[in-house]
Amino acid sequence: MACKVSLQSSLATLIAISVANSGNGSVQVAGRCIAYVRPATRIPSALLHVVPMPAWEQRKLGEIADKVTEKNLDGNITEVLTNSAEYGVINQTEFFDHAVAKESNIAGYYVIAPGDFVYNPRISATAPVGPIRRNTLGIHGVMSPLYTVFRLTDAVDGTYLSHFFKTNGWHGFMKLEGNSGARSDRFSIGDATFFEMPIPVPSSSEQYAIGSFFSRLDDLITLHQRKRLWFAK
Repeated sequence: MACKVSLQSSLATLIAISVANSGNGSVQVAGRCIAYVRPATRIPSALLHVVPMPAWEQRKLGEIADKVTEKNLDGNITEVLTNSAEYGVINQTEFFDHAVAKESNIAGYYVIAPGDFVYNPRISATAPVGPIRRNTLGIHGVMSPLYTVFRLTDAVDGTYLSHFFKTNGWHGFMKLEGNSGARSDRFSIGDATFFEMPIPVPSSSEQYAIGSFFSRLDDLITLHQRKRLWFAK
């Protein structure tokens, strides 16, 4: 894990410097990206002062997204999805190596569309309050009612928000407003409280730039990991 953090820090710094050097007002975006990633990657604090950065607007999650309550009552959708802290939204069979949900039981499952977000209250070492991940599979599926599915209703960039939920920037709110509940492996928070979660919302151009920055970072990390696996053969 330490190697991954170090790699991510280096790549984030290099990309940010590259962005900063590209002109057209992108120095500010670079500074935003550095500040955004630093809590998880230990990027030197000196780099946070690339440019002065005015505060972003704060919006409640419920102001930019609605809970998905549509259920698979007709049973037309049979693709059962799950939300893993490590792999994100994936096919349930791929994650568990077998189908956990039976076709006769999925009528009560929520319908999840491409681009929807899913909160899984199951906690782990890498997801201390449970993960929120986006459906990037490009397909419709169904999700257990144990999960909270929500869909953006406002002009907020889904890629930007997806990367925000990969940080720990929202964990403080969850820990303050929720608890681990009766089961030590599940986090408990009511829907009304969950949708009060504050979300930092920069301008549309900054959302796009930051989303692109972290997508490039993810791609570089994946490429590096594949190279390591190839050389290890």
